[in-house]
Amino acid sequence: MSRVNRREFIRMSAGATALWTPLLQKALAVQAYNRNRSIKDVQHIVILMQENRSFDHYFGAMKGVRGFGDRFPIPLESGKRAFHQSDGKRIIPPYRADGKKSNAALVTGTPHNFPDTQAAWNQGKYGFWPMFKTPYSMAYYTREEIPFQYALAESFTICDAYHCSVATGTDPNRIVFFSGSNFDPGKRAAGINCRDTDSEPVNDRCWITGAMPEPGYTYKLNGFKWPTIPDVLQEAGISWRIYQDPNNNWTGAMHGCLAFDSFRNAKPGSPVYENGMRHWSLDDLTNDVKNKTLPQVSWVLPSQDDSEHPGAPSSPYRASDFTHKVLTAITSNPEVWAKTVFFLTFDENDGLFDHAPAPAVPSYNIDNTLAGKSTIDVAGMYFHNDKGMEKFPSPSNPKEHRIYQDPRDTISGNIRPWGLGPRVPMYIISPWSKGGWVHSEVADHTSVAQFIEKRFGVVVPAISPWHRAISSDLTAAFDFETPNDPVFPDMPDTSQYAVKEALSKKLPKAVAPEEPSLLYQEKGMRFSRALPYQLHCSMQYLKDQRRVQLLFNNEGSKGAVYHVYNMHRLEAIPRRYTVEAGRSLSDEWEVTADGAYNLEVYGPNGYFQKFSGNINAEEPLITLEYHHKKGRLTIIIHNSTMNPVEAGIVSNAYGYAPSGQLIIQAGKTEKYKYQLEASAHWYDFTVTAGSGFSHRFAGRLETGKHSTSDPAMATEI
Repeated sequence: MSRVNRREFIRMSAGATALWTPLLQKALAVQAYNRNRSIKDVQHIVILMQENRSFDHYFGAMKGVRGFGDRFPIPLESGKRAFHQSDGKRIIPPYRADGKKSNAALVTGTPHNFPDTQAAWNQGKYGFWPMFKTPYSMAYYTREEIPFQYALAESFTICDAYHCSVATGTDPNRIVFFSGSNFDPGKRAAGINCRDTDSEPVNDRCWITGAMPEPGYTYKLNGFKWPTIPDVLQEAGISWRIYQDPNNNWTGAMHGCLAFDSFRNAKPGSPVYENGMRHWSLDDLTNDVKNKTLPQVSWVLPSQDDSEHPGAPSSPYRASDFTHKVLTAITSNPEVWAKTVFFLTFDENDGLFDHAPAPAVPSYNIDNTLAGKSTIDVAGMYFHNDKGMEKFPSPSNPKEHRIYQDPRDTISGNIRPWGLGPRVPMYIISPWSKGGWVHSEVADHTSVAQFIEKRFGVVVPAISPWHRAISSDLTAAFDFETPNDPVFPDMPDTSQYAVKEALSKKLPKAVAPEEPSLLYQEKGMRFSRALPYQLHCSMQYLKDQRRVQLLFNNEGSKGAVYHVYNMHRLEAIPRRYTVEAGRSLSDEWEVTADGAYNLEVYGPNGYFQKFSGNINAEEPLITLEYHHKKGRLTIIIHNSTMNPVEAGIVSNAYGYAPSGQLIIQAGKTEKYKYQLEASAHWYDFTVTAGSGFSHRFAGRLETGKHSTSDPAMATEI
């Protein structure tokens, strides 16, 4: 971890409690199975997907993650930044749902379907989240409201760049989670954008009537035909099971496989029916663990009461008790737990706000041009709303009407990106992920499928090439070679959830305050896994064309999405650029009438660059040279003008000394080197020259070794 040793890290981080509970003691004390020193040591994968919480809502206030202390929130058309959302009348920043003063446990549910999510996202512009999602969408918790969730994150690993797969609700995301896609992969491969007959934009196909086993389920709409993950595992001879009560799984909504013919047509006695449609309880899960008969891949489906869904009947308290029971079951046999990975995530964000720009394929401008580029063919990666904004009868119920586009959402046409959507929490709980780590590699629901692929050598064919390029397979979140065994905080008692809910119900609703709240995030860092990113962005002048050009180059081992906001045209859709590993792209921007340019570039894990100046002025060219193994950054200033240029380098954070006045002679190039060990390889420098030139570069230089989260996170609020 560079020069930041464990003692210094603990001193710089916020203090932690030293108490323990038996469950956490048992889970953390078990040594990981380590025969192969690789992912092959994982013998069991257990997966629980809960309901409708955004990352900011749960963990925006927690130390050491990309939360409310983010130093580089995206700009809004209003000129303010992402946290200053509006309901159309007033600014409503994130506000605390204080458990002592309000009914925080049962915060009001908010709209969370395709049309309102597309409208709130606004193709990357944001700005009016509470208008489309209600002011309740801006509520968040601190560790006082959700101590169990904080303790779980601080004992194992939390992902702060894990996104839901689709910018919409439950069914579409659970269908991705169980199959790799919510739209026909065959049509996508042919470059055809799906309509609602061959995709799932809103909740339909998993919501059933009837009961199991008699008279059986009745389904809405046609079933999908591509293979689910259980189908792939069955074909490969990999054991699997879905632990659920088929008559208490929120009328099928928790079960993404119910959208597929392979499950709908399964007969008693068949592997799909016996493992995926029958009643398998937590007692069965416990017995399978104790008897060493736990399948290689297992899913646990919650009931409505246990689902963690906002707006009742569930709550973080009740759901934490359910999670506690699942953990108790899978840790009941230390020998099995030593070989088990437990993924706990959420299907989507409800309408709850998250500030991080979602990596996505480029949006379409209203004139049908693409706002950005991609090194991967993105044809077929969009929903084709051929119904426009008019309401129309649902095939399943003529009295019911579906609408796929809000009439106020006119920034783009009827072709809309599926996702990724907002961030949701993802806990990675296992003997190989202990220690309170944060993992900041971009991921989504296809990432769990990719982890299954990596471990068992199968292929989930519905996952698109774009998702494979951008989304993590999550293996980098683990230490398979030398699993750690740290000492971390207590897991709070969860058994009193009913009392806590009852007390919370007596308090008023957690409404947005009349006066905007100040942003809050705990100070401190946490251990952070190494990431695969080596991103480069530089600018060239095209003076004859009155343009500037950005060059996007990806020298890392993982693809990434660059988001570019033109500060002179914030009314426009921001451009997005998907650049695969080892590939590059370029694009151009017109300058203003007087020659000015002002562009902001955002990437994963706090990557940020700002280019502002004027092509009519005598400006230098700035490039960065990353020495990843040496942990060194070199700022290169080239003066291609006919006169000397005065420049200066300022460190905006982390304490590096300013350069003082620099004179770059005409036609000359100067290099300035910075060793970054003292800041755990985080950097933030601005190069200035003349009266209007300012180029800023920030992020973390990846060395291939684990590091810390951003030491400057939350220091400016």
